[in-house]
Amino acid sequence: MAEITAGLVKELRELTGLGMMECKKALEEAGGDIKKAEELLRIKSGAKASKAAGRVAADGAIGSYLSPDAKLGALVEVNAETDFVAKNPDFESFTKDVAKLVAEKSPADVAALSALSIGGETVESLRQKLVQKIGENINVRRFERIQSNGKVISYIHPGAKVAVLVDLEGDEAVAKDVAMHIAFAKPQFFTKDQVNPDVVAAERKVIEARAAESGKPPEIVAKMVEGGINKFVGEITLLGQPFVKDDKQTVQKMLDANKAKLHGYRYLVVGQGIEKKQTDFAAEVAAMSKGNG
Repeated sequence: MAEITAGLVKELRELTGLGMMECKKALEEAGGDIKKAEELLRIKSGAKASKAAGRVAADGAIGSYLSPDAKLGALVEVNAETDFVAKNPDFESFTKDVAKLVAEKSPADVAALSALSIGGETVESLRQKLVQKIGENINVRRFERIQSNGKVISYIHPGAKVAVLVDLEGDEAVAKDVAMHIAFAKPQFFTKDQVNPDVVAAERKVIEARAAESGKPPEIVAKMVEGGINKFVGEITLLGQPFVKDDKQTVQKMLDANKAKLHGYRYLVVGQGIEKKQTDFAAEVAAMSKGNG
């Protein structure tokens, strides 16, 4: 068997765009024959886009689409392993194409979206090709879609890490302000009616315990608890939040002052809820060198 040198691994990486350890393993399986190793990796790339699927993809970008009549909008989060890949033109084009597909076809979930076609190829097939070309794990993670009662306004924060769609009747400038507020404040709920009672109950216990330690009379403690709950609910609901451009008024009051009506909104934040894995590149190189020794 030919020696699996670092140079041979590097050459295979350049041919396939796949990871260092994957290329090393393929070369070992192929007895050092680089052509056979390349063929092995090409075949394996069809199964969850090769072993790249096992790597954490917590970076990426949000693809956005807004119909010409502003009645339909969609967002899609496409994850990659690094921010560098998120700026790749092929990656950006893929996210935008998939967002448009979400808007036009309204798939039930990511699995249904992956089976839909763009230019004669499924989203999943295009994703696998992108993994093969770029060399990172890439996943279509989730999407949001909104059909307007008023007019959809889109806001993409610089860097495409946060994107917002707002369905609002009223001045477009107000809609933009609301979208920017959402990007900044990331409200968990639209109105207080949507807040899960269990969430409120859990917070009430904490507030009650703090209020009880104040040593104040029961009637004052009760008022402190209710005041604390009202503040908590206001902070996690969009309409109750202090407006980012004028914190002396809530978003609801700002809308009322501008005679605007907010029907709904959608937003996505890249990597939200994904635990990033810490990698030690030096250790990886050392392990590979040891294997070659």
